Amino acid sequence: MENKKVVIALQIAVLAVGIAAIVACIVGIRALKIAEKRPVSLDQIALRSNDIEFTEDITFADERVPLEMFNIRERYERELLSTCYFHSNTMLLVKRSKRWFPVIEPILKKYGVPDDFKYLCVAESTLTNAVSPAGAVGFWQFMEPTGKEFGLEINKEVDMRYNVELETEAACRYFLKSYEIYHNWTLVAASFNAGTRRLNKFLREQKVHSYYDLLMADETERYIFRILAFKTILSNPEKYGIYVSKSLEYQPFKYKTIVIDKSVESWADFALEHNITYKLLKIFNPWLRSQSLKVKKGVVYEIKIPVKPFNLTTDYCNEATGGDIMNFENDTILEYLN
Repeated sequence: MENKKVVIALQIAVLAVGIAAIVACIVGIRALKIAEKRPVSLDQIALRSNDIEFTEDITFADERVPLEMFNIRERYERELLSTCYFHSNTMLLVKRSKRWFPVIEPILKKYGVPDDFKYLCVAESTLTNAVSPAGAVGFWQFMEPTGKEFGLEINKEVDMRYNVELETEAACRYFLKSYEIYHNWTLVAASFNAGTRRLNKFLREQKVHSYYDLLMADETERYIFRILAFKTILSNPEKYGIYVSKSLEYQPFKYKTIVIDKSVESWADFALEHNITYKLLKIFNPWLRSQSLKVKKGVVYEIKIPVKPFNLTTDYCNEATGGDIMNFENDTILEYLN
């Protein structure tokens, strides 16, 4: 009897193993079929992280970075690794740089500010009209008092910190004023983060004259190295595994400029008069901070009006593709809104 029980138990075990094997095969086959339908290959899904080799001739604004100092090398490497392996953010920076560097570079050149300062702009805002918790605004992150000090109009209706061109010019004026103090572009860049008063205090107390010898707050200590990391990768993204299709780069905006010297009661009406939407008007002129604008006598403003392909609206796209056009004039939603 006991032998019979043992035989039955073995048969059940063998059957269980057989069923498990069959289930595993089915699951495996199904997984392979799903994998075949993926938009990317399995090799592409597998990520491999490699250490990054870099040259010894790193510079900022033609000023040499002393990488033979162990702490300088490690601080630079930290930012380089962090930036390189933050793939989604770095890829977006590559795309944005194609749109905004052509705007920023000529202004830097006009003022005689080294081209490398465009990477400081990347470090400040990732090339967006960002707003910090402290209230710093725009691509260059000016606080309101500093913005006004360097010539930017800021009020309830207009905030030129959101105007990339004008804020870049204000940043250049800051850099040149700071250079008169330090005669060193690396310290100029550091002062943009820490402020000249605090930076002067550090230099005086620690009795050194180089940014790379200063002990400061972590943010300022990382600041130049973040800029250097952006310069290294954005100058040659493919070398660091960042590939962006030419067709998917963000192209510079195309627009025409209209000069206004009279008040505007409604920017929404103004936009419709120029065959664009209120939203497009604000995208191209983010410095307009109200739905209207009172223009003082003798003052003029330049308004950007997008042109093809940047002026497309939903109605235009629907009409071009044969879709239905939403006509609010014949829609009950108008009655509801009114």
